[in-house]
Amino acid sequence: MRDFFKYTFASLLALLIFLGLSIGGLVLLVISISSKDPAPSVKDKSVLEFDLTVDITDGQRGSRGNLGNALLSGTPDTIPLRMALNAIDRAAKDKRIVALYLHGEMESSSSAGYAALKEIREALQRFQATGKKIIAYGVDWSEPEYYLASVADTIAINPYGSFEINGLASNTAFYAGALKKFGIGVQVTRVGKYKAAVESFLLDKRSPESRQQTQTLLGDVWGEFLTTVSKDRKLTPTQLQNLTDNQAIVEAEDAVKQKLATKLAYEDEMISQLQQLGEKDDESFRKISLKSYARVAQQALEQERQSKNQIAVVYAEGEIVDGEGDADQVGGDRFAQQLREIQDDDDIKAVVIRVNSPGGSVVGSEVIQREVIQTRKKKPVVVSMGGVAASGGYWISTFSDRIFAQPNTITGSIGVFGLRPNVQKIANDNGISWDVVKTGRYADISSINRPRTPQELAIFQKSVDRIYNQFVTKVAESRKLPKAKVAEIAQGRVWSGKQALAIGLVDQLGGLKDAIQDAAQRAKLGDDWKLAEYPQSRGLQEELLRSLSSESFQKAKSKNLVFKELGKLQTEFTVLRGMNDPSEIYARLPFNFRLD
Repeated sequence: MRDFFKYTFASLLALLIFLGLSIGGLVLLVISISSKDPAPSVKDKSVLEFDLTVDITDGQRGSRGNLGNALLSGTPDTIPLRMALNAIDRAAKDKRIVALYLHGEMESSSSAGYAALKEIREALQRFQATGKKIIAYGVDWSEPEYYLASVADTIAINPYGSFEINGLASNTAFYAGALKKFGIGVQVTRVGKYKAAVESFLLDKRSPESRQQTQTLLGDVWGEFLTTVSKDRKLTPTQLQNLTDNQAIVEAEDAVKQKLATKLAYEDEMISQLQQLGEKDDESFRKISLKSYARVAQQALEQERQSKNQIAVVYAEGEIVDGEGDADQVGGDRFAQQLREIQDDDDIKAVVIRVNSPGGSVVGSEVIQREVIQTRKKKPVVVSMGGVAASGGYWISTFSDRIFAQPNTITGSIGVFGLRPNVQKIANDNGISWDVVKTGRYADISSINRPRTPQELAIFQKSVDRIYNQFVTKVAESRKLPKAKVAEIAQGRVWSGKQALAIGLVDQLGGLKDAIQDAAQRAKLGDDWKLAEYPQSRGLQEELLRSLSSESFQKAKSKNLVFKELGKLQTEFTVLRGMNDPSEIYARLPFNFRLD
């Protein structure tokens, strides 16, 4: 029953794809021939244009080319984090690039969390350290955009614009009342007083433990924002917090007075300033987009690094599920198979696993962890934690040689739970009943047509307790910590990267770039290496077909306020799609741990 909607929508999508292929087969043939574009050229006195509407993702999402971008203009444009970092760093040394222009607004569906933004911010600071100017222009910015823009030498704001700096919030939806109203029962088995993932189905508000851990986590992420931004703007964290508490939305003129911006300006005035830094080009300024320049930088890097030695960067991004999983999930079997192939590849000398996952299936997580252990026997394995690497995401990280996290990474959540719904009341209210015949007392223990008995719940609880104990034992063994200490810091509690370093759950603060350098040192490669990224990026044909999906449609509508809220609700229920663990036990963060 839980797969009914999944297969129904899959069938509809297959029908759409069939019709599309029937009508447009010739078009796809042309696309397949045209999807490879020549490398862009970089002219002298060019400005590197950083458009914030381009989504920064952890791994590769696709390779469209110019024709693909034209055909898929309704879907979000993306650039992988590593390529963005490489592009900014190379532009800092490229004499043809005279400045960097940062503008635009991030989509509400953006993949980039504060951990990834911190890496981008540090790259911008390296660019600035070479003496090249960074110019930022905003109209309606909130904290994520300003977190990056605050580095700039010039921050211009439209005279009718504003900056929203009102702090961070985590809004959790609770369904217990609705489930009761519609006659759907939910029974839970869990370990860890902070394991709040199930509370949405049981309560009408946060538990005290959930509120405490959420407040602490938000405080750490927000504290890093205040400290970092205030330093660049020559303010104090207290001054910035006062603006947050007293104004929340800072209008353009006030933004200049409060030193958040350096001047008021219209877009045409910014173009004139950029023309003076570079060259005039077709009524605008001579520029190259970050995404285009990233291809130039990547080609240059490939030419410089002709080594046979490879460092594999493997992306674990999304829900962890049992089996193969979909493209936006971390399938335990698929990921493990990828690691097995890497183990047998003699050219790959070290592995970096980039984890950006809230966890999920215990079985899927264990399958992956087993292969991490096996891989480490043959070559170094380093973990780089992105925005979220918690619960199952932490499970798969523990047995690596070293774990890197950003101060604002969400990690920990060492705890497990089981969730078992039943539809007895709603069915009975509508004239549906069941009559079971069985050969054993617990033969129908997994049925959804009735609640579990106390004896049955005790069986499930025993299984949850066993898996939790194994989780704690694994962390203690891999992190070389006393089991009693791990039991104390576990309990399903979520920690920031900063806190995780202090209590021994991670080894070092740093980003993907730092993890790659560490892996190279462990493999004793010096500078004699190149990167190989897994899984491979999707081609244009797959991207085009994917654009037919409802998820992409929602993203394309992300600027519509109604669709924004519907998108959040859709995200809540998308989590249920990944709940396919054979034992129905999960190591996962609270369902909608989102920072707004």
